[in-house]
Amino acid sequence: MTGDSLEFSFGSWLNAPAHHAWLMDEGRRLLAFARAARLDEGFGNLDAQGYLPPQATAETMNTARMTHCFAMAHVQGIPGCLPLVEHGVAALWGPLRDATFGGWYATAQQRDGNSGKAAYLHAFVALAASSAVVAGSQDAPGLLAEAIRVIDTHFWSEEEGALRESFARDWSNEEAYRGANSNMHGTEAFLALADVTGDSRWLERALRIVERLIHQQAAGNGFAVIEHFDRQWQPRRDYNEDNPADGFRPYGTTPGHAFEWSRLLLHLEAARRAAGLQTPEWLLEDARELFAGACRHAWAADGRPGVVYTLDWENRPVVSERLHWVHCEASATAAALLRRTGEPQYETWYRRFWDFNELYFIDRLQGSWHHELDAHNRPSARIWGGKPDLYHAYQAVLLPCLPLAPSLASALARHFAPKTAV
Repeated sequence: MTGDSLEFSFGSWLNAPAHHAWLMDEGRRLLAFARAARLDEGFGNLDAQGYLPPQATAETMNTARMTHCFAMAHVQGIPGCLPLVEHGVAALWGPLRDATFGGWYATAQQRDGNSGKAAYLHAFVALAASSAVVAGSQDAPGLLAEAIRVIDTHFWSEEEGALRESFARDWSNEEAYRGANSNMHGTEAFLALADVTGDSRWLERALRIVERLIHQQAAGNGFAVIEHFDRQWQPRRDYNEDNPADGFRPYGTTPGHAFEWSRLLLHLEAARRAAGLQTPEWLLEDARELFAGACRHAWAADGRPGVVYTLDWENRPVVSERLHWVHCEASATAAALLRRTGEPQYETWYRRFWDFNELYFIDRLQGSWHHELDAHNRPSARIWGGKPDLYHAYQAVLLPCLPLAPSLASALARHFAPKTAV
């Protein structure tokens, strides 16, 4: 996709035309499956066969993620995707948004009974809006401006250098909790915002988040990411001990997030260098340590191949299900470290993860990917039923072919921009 040949002392899949073609074919297959998720009020969650259940409801998370992915597809030149981007932008402007107090609900018209405002969801709205701007969506600039306003007004804490977690509908009753997951996706969104707006404050904010959660907290915990904190940023190690398989706030450590953070550190390093900003050397070293720890402790932790969902504080498996997003992030991060360092150990892991994904996760019969496998690598639905999520898998097939900066939509736009005739 990039057309560039990376210099390695060994043969790499990142230089293999057949591998690039395979990734692009898989991306088109994922997009074809995901189109069926469209609802009048946004995008819903598809079942394992690729159908919307009878009572499917548009959700902000899926609508934002789908909008982001279809925007990237449009930038690549895949027909039929811009109308889906416009549909997503309209939904985020309309039934998913609180027109009275501002911000976004979890579901259209609060149909789940939850009127609260969560940083996690708002990070995805900002990401979707930034990608839709790159794609040329007519109403995306206004959506982007509103997402930035809400983040600046309510979620960003300049004192803490991180995102606040959640509020009631009217922005009262701030939750007495701080989360690594919302701040991780905030970091991802801030990288995209920096590219689209040209404002380097987003890179400064991203660095402050990373300093707190990774260079201080995770580094002091053997580079296992601490997920849950109180409002004073004291770790809550027993959080959800009685609900260890929670899909968003599980107990213990989540190796998939160590992979994801590792990759984001490399993107942040590349973005800051490209912007001419001071760039700490520890970004690379911390990225290495996060990846190494997740591989060492979580791969085949129960004696079978695959990365387990969670570990306890002694690095023993708690929830052994294998989730597709974890393996998407693992393969993408191996590619990022390989691109950054040229070291063969990352090639080995990159191939191992993709072989595992092809063998177990990719569903060649009914389409897309199984979202969850049990401890024996058979399709399961303990945590995530159906196939609602395009985001992780689609990014996983794009990231190995692109530079570490700029962020995804901007990088695709740069690559696929029309060439000036000579």
